[in-house]
Amino acid sequence: MLIYPLTDDQKLLLDLIKQIGEEYIKPYALEWDEKEIYDEKPIKALAHADLFGIIIPEEYGGLGWGSFEMCLAVEYLSYYCAGVSTTYAASFLGCYPILLFGNKEQKAKYLPFIATGKKLCAFALTEPQAGSDAFAIKTTAKKEGDYYILNGMKQWITNGGIADIYIVIAMTDPAKGARGASAFIVEKDDPGFSIGKKEKKLGLRASVTTELFFNDCKIPRDRLLAREGMGFIVALKTLDYARCGAGAQALGIAQAAMEVALKHATSRVQFGQPIYNFQAVSHTFAEMAMKIEAARALVYNVAKYIDSGAKDFSGASSMAKCLATDTAMWVTERAIQMMGGYGYMRDYPVQKYFRDAKCLQIYEGTNEIQKNVIARELLKYYK
Repeated sequence: MLIYPLTDDQKLLLDLIKQIGEEYIKPYALEWDEKEIYDEKPIKALAHADLFGIIIPEEYGGLGWGSFEMCLAVEYLSYYCAGVSTTYAASFLGCYPILLFGNKEQKAKYLPFIATGKKLCAFALTEPQAGSDAFAIKTTAKKEGDYYILNGMKQWITNGGIADIYIVIAMTDPAKGARGASAFIVEKDDPGFSIGKKEKKLGLRASVTTELFFNDCKIPRDRLLAREGMGFIVALKTLDYARCGAGAQALGIAQAAMEVALKHATSRVQFGQPIYNFQAVSHTFAEMAMKIEAARALVYNVAKYIDSGAKDFSGASSMAKCLATDTAMWVTERAIQMMGGYGYMRDYPVQKYFRDAKCLQIYEGTNEIQKNVIARELLKYYK
């Protein structure tokens, strides 16, 4: 509803996303969801359009843009299918550690392939006993000569099995607790690395989520990111950058849900008139629009704040993720209610939007954890 000033390049970006969405996603999204299919065609289309290079510097073959452009792309992809946007955004999540903490050799080796979309990324932190309590990870990495030997497992990893590059957080010195974790680059063909079962999910079914197993997985020591003991710093900073993307996903889902429900409400006649004419219905849509625009303004502002070179934006990033994803959950639930029985049927997309939105309140840090971060950050300014 509101018009945000965009550059010509940003407008071109949205035109490309719309073209890909209309041709490669919209006709198939419900089928992919129903059959739990990952289809690589839209991902290849995004790669062909150079859209995997949004956050990657030009020197490595990227477009040299920032968080704001990433959010625009993710939001508009999510409008068509949040499962596809999850695959796309998760590759950025796996790319950020290399971009932020990789040395020159690591960046030169991996970033050009990521920028072209020839290699997808994944970020592997979560384990069965380590969700919100990330410090409870048990995967280990033992240094032996010029190699590290990884043992353990990761759970609920987006892009598991389809990614070529995995950023894995493992304990190099468990006795040091959080200071004993390190971050590693693992490649899909490394010996001792294998992919577990594909998870059956409530939503985001067009994306792939799996377990990862490390059984004496041997990787060269030059695949260590930063230095030993930096693992959780790598993870936390990566999530700070990525959470705006989750907020952007929520915007796309909420916008799509509102539009589908609005179309229904203006054409569905009951008691001799469109149901939109009833104040209880029209006021609900007014609330949807207000909440979506408020969340969009926050996500966009935080993304631009990150791009300004800000050093400390944990609280802001958490706000953007938490508010936008809570908004998407509320909007999609209301969209179903506004459509009544039609909204509950799988022939219509609003039930998919509702299921997709739920995961956004959980992954990349639950919204309860985001509130912990926000509350902690408040003390820096108002104590």
